[in-house]
Amino acid sequence: MGPALVAEGIGYDYDGTLAVDDVSFDLARGEVLGFLGPNGAGKSTTIKLLTGQLEPRSGRISVLGMDMPRQRGEIQARIGVCFEEKNVYPSLTGRENLAFFARLFGLHDVDLDELLARVGLEERGRDRVNRYSKGMRQRLMVARTLLNEPDVLFLDEPTDGLDPVSARTIRQLIRAEADRGAAVLLTTHDMYEADQLSDRVAFIDRGKVLALDPPEELKLAHGTRSVRVRVRTGEQIEEHVLPLDGDGGAAELQALVEAGNVLTIHTEEATLEDVFVAFAGRGLT
Repeated sequence: MGPALVAEGIGYDYDGTLAVDDVSFDLARGEVLGFLGPNGAGKSTTIKLLTGQLEPRSGRISVLGMDMPRQRGEIQARIGVCFEEKNVYPSLTGRENLAFFARLFGLHDVDLDELLARVGLEERGRDRVNRYSKGMRQRLMVARTLLNEPDVLFLDEPTDGLDPVSARTIRQLIRAEADRGAAVLLTTHDMYEADQLSDRVAFIDRGKVLALDPPEELKLAHGTRSVRVRVRTGEQIEEHVLPLDGDGGAAELQALVEAGNVLTIHTEEATLEDVFVAFAGRGLT
């Protein structure tokens, strides 16, 4: 069985301004691939190309062995898409929203209550959505994305601006879907989220993929490890950040320990944001 998704050299421009520039990658079943980049990097446009909302100016897209956009209808019946915009019907209840979209998919045997429970809305499913918080609306949108048990999930900033509890619920659900066997493409500018969820991450900036590897490999290959030491000197507390790579940091650390009065020692590894800056020359915000 081949990859769930393959993009080969896809490109797209808005009136001559390149938004996606020769992007290539694949996505395996059961894998979470994080697209990591700042706003305007090309993440959302890439998802629109992959889901058939836009047609690429160049390149080729295959989803579940089918050609996009030529077999758009067949593909869209087997994927789930969740965009950042909260496009639900506020005058309907949460349950009525799900029932309406289930009918659009031609689904008649979906357990809506079970789906609401998966996103923590079992107690609010009969409330109108105009009474929902931002986090509740986002969780409802994720539930809607799962109505057809999709083989491929496209999630565009699914936790952006959410409270920690709502964000944790959605992250757990994303991991569960990957464990079920769904392929997940997750676009985010949140490096913590990408690090926690992704089997691989792609750095994208100005429409180009700069790197594509597992998070740990990127951090080890391109980051700098360090140790943070807090020591008491008289009435003052000083903090030293020493590199772990090379010889100088080890000698200085030994000298601090031998001098006594060490309060704490913590090792630190590079973050994905550190690595992104090394590739792109700018941060994720």
